Amino acid sequence: MMSELRSVWMGAALVAGLVASPQAAWAGAQAEEPLADSVRTVLSAAIGRSAPALTFADAVQKQQCERWAVALEDKLLKRKPDQLVRREFLLTACYEARRAGLEPSLVLGLIQVESGFRKYAISSVGARGYMQVMPFWARLIGNGEASSLFHMQSNLRFGCVILRHYLDREKGNLFMALGRYNGSRGRAEYPNMVTAAWRTWKVADAVLTSPPGTQVAQATGVSATAGAGAIRPR
Repeated sequence: MMSELRSVWMGAALVAGLVASPQAAWAGAQAEEPLADSVRTVLSAAIGRSAPALTFADAVQKQQCERWAVALEDKLLKRKPDQLVRREFLLTACYEARRAGLEPSLVLGLIQVESGFRKYAISSVGARGYMQVMPFWARLIGNGEASSLFHMQSNLRFGCVILRHYLDREKGNLFMALGRYNGSRGRAEYPNMVTAAWRTWKVADAVLTSPPGTQVAQATGVSATAGAGAIRPR
């Protein structure tokens, strides 16, 4: 019954761009699984022990993310009316997605479905923040402070690193990786909703592979290589 209610709610959220209440989120939950020491070490290094910062690999990547953020500001206006907050969020989402080798528009699609772009969203099972990260991840690969998952960039970093981990585990199969992220591996509802939301954010993706100063038409379709030009972890 709960899974049926969750599917109904998530479908409505995707269509309306809203969530059921101002405080609760109805996302699924990543399952806590044993991590090999080598995997834990790699994930911990990707998260880092200090507060994350935007450290672009070069000026070109920074300019590309800035242009991408500007191109999508109007689409996020209703959810984040403050321009500085909106710009910072989009720039950070671009940075963290590319750092993890993900398409930034995919990350926005996932956030739309998971939390409706609400920083302090909490699901019925305790998942937190924009990307609905379960607190056990802070213990496994972070500093142990679950409260850090409400910090904007920390939440995006955890979410992107976790999705990258699941993609690697599923050998690049996005359908299965998204299901694992949501705790519904093998079921179609969640991957389908994220994919549909992803398409709505792809209009600015062309600027991520074009030189600064290039006039780029709006992109339509899915690019051939997710994560091309990924930002190197620092």
